[in-house]
Amino acid sequence: MRISALLLALISASPVLACGADTDCVLGDRTYRIAMPEGYDGKTPVGALVWSHGYRGSAAGAMRNGSLRRMLSDQGLAFIATKSKGNDWDIPNGPGKPDSTGAAEFDYFDAVLADAQARFAIDPERIIVSGFSAGGMMVWNLACSHPQGFAGFIPMSGTFWLEPPETCAQPVSSIVHIHGDADNTVPLDGRAINETRQGKVSDALALYTDFGGFGPAQPVSAGDLTCEDKTNAAGEILDFCLFPGGHSFRTEHLLYGIEQLKEAGQL
Repeated sequence: MRISALLLALISASPVLACGADTDCVLGDRTYRIAMPEGYDGKTPVGALVWSHGYRGSAAGAMRNGSLRRMLSDQGLAFIATKSKGNDWDIPNGPGKPDSTGAAEFDYFDAVLADAQARFAIDPERIIVSGFSAGGMMVWNLACSHPQGFAGFIPMSGTFWLEPPETCAQPVSSIVHIHGDADNTVPLDGRAINETRQGKVSDALALYTDFGGFGPAQPVSAGDLTCEDKTNAAGEILDFCLFPGGHSFRTEHLLYGIEQLKEAGQL
């Protein structure tokens, strides 16, 4: 893991105080929250899902989603809810962020992983990241530009602003993208917002297909999800799943993504 000066500052400026689902874990001027699985013994290492909220969301708000917390607990996963510094994530080409590289957020996520592993028994080999809407955009940026430390990615109803990068950073990872087929907030073909625009989901998938050497798509149906699943020679997966409807988050869709990553050996 790359240890930057900002990351070190976040960690060193943070007193080691009790924190959890109802209390912020403090990292300098940033925070996150964490809920361990029910019955957690405090010693046995567990996997974790790192959650990236949507526009104007919060870690505290994510923790109030009882269905999400129960599902992750049932899966034996810690629930780590991150928090943007302002209303939104600082990622390339976002509104009002023409010069952003995403580096500040990448450092923050590194610091969250380091701090959570220092405080709790988190298995560093079984950490995945997911997020909805603007949080899904944050997930795609992590997957493509800063995948170190994560075993897999589940972006939901979000993609890159404007367009994907020219290429991605190693290692190639497993990604399950989930999106509503009638989403008008983050349409599959994007839309203009202020001086920028949301990118096309198809462009992100095409970039990662080429980058990861993923093979032809195989059609799969699961519940109300209609998916196109791809694999590569190393066994990573790139799945694209649509559900009928608009801009909405459903716990069962995230569960499907988790199950796919488990089947691929990422959890």
